[in-house]
Amino acid sequence: MKIGLLTSGGDCPGLNAVIRGVVLKGDRIYEHEFVGIKDGFRGLVEDDIVPLPRKRVRGLSKVGGTILGTSRISPIRTGGIDRVKEVMDKHEIDALVAIGGEGTLTVARMFHDEGINVVGVPKTIDNDLSATDRTFGFDTAVSIATESIDRLRTTGEAHSRCMVVEVMGRHVGWIALHAGIASGAHAILIPEVPVSADQLCQWVQNAMDRGRAPTIVVAEGFTFAGAEQVASDRVDGFGRPLLGGIGEAVTRAIEEHTGIETRNTTLGHLQRGGVPSSYDRVLATRFGTAAIDSVSAKKWGTMVALNGMDIVNVNLRDATSELKLVPRDQWDEAAIMFG
Repeated sequence: MKIGLLTSGGDCPGLNAVIRGVVLKGDRIYEHEFVGIKDGFRGLVEDDIVPLPRKRVRGLSKVGGTILGTSRISPIRTGGIDRVKEVMDKHEIDALVAIGGEGTLTVARMFHDEGINVVGVPKTIDNDLSATDRTFGFDTAVSIATESIDRLRTTGEAHSRCMVVEVMGRHVGWIALHAGIASGAHAILIPEVPVSADQLCQWVQNAMDRGRAPTIVVAEGFTFAGAEQVASDRVDGFGRPLLGGIGEAVTRAIEEHTGIETRNTTLGHLQRGGVPSSYDRVLATRFGTAAIDSVSAKKWGTMVALNGMDIVNVNLRDATSELKLVPRDQWDEAAIMFG
């Protein structure tokens, strides 16, 4: 078969390891031919297709980003299914491997419903896909966030300041929870659990009264109890509002309620950049080799997923039906150590 690979949505460490796994096994075991679709779904609409021979993927497991490029463009909005089929027919592409998160896999499911042969690979640093126990990129993002918080704590302690650290997490708080626990944060604010400004400031004041410099970790999608989500009037290619700014809102609330000098740092795309952790390299490679097995077995409309220690196939519809939220009991366990 001739197989097209694309990476869509936000980039994250491990994407290149997936590409490498797909191409190496597909070439060596199945003798498939591969092409790369540039910049996500945009390449399927604008006919930007390049050869992807085995030699192109050598040594990629440790490389961050994606050699194919990515975007948040929805082909349904910009070109339509007919255009996608036209480009695939022109290049004689028999099947697609779509590597991405919730938005990408939703489009992949729509492709399958329209008769396009597609297999999905889950990618999101947010770890929010319910059909897989873990997504690659998450471990790296947590490690980066944890190291950053550790560094910020030292300068906070030097000046007796409160430090607020905003991390990624549109709808779920997995990064904030794990990085916050690992770094010993004095409060962790996540989208799943509304917290009042009064409660937060009580935790901050308690830490300060004990002679500590409070450290607060907040996910970008968090909202104070009864407040509106902080978002700009801009949207991404899938029509979703761009988030950001909750860290500043939390900083202002702490200073206004307590008078404690507070600084905010937004980690933003630092969490997406750089080389993947060893865990993410291994998981991404396993996803890649499993994806080409699924293509060869013609398991169309499925996604590879981690179930315990095993890689399995799940239906794309099941994979995108709901988000994997942080269970309240996990946040409650962390909250015992707040303040």
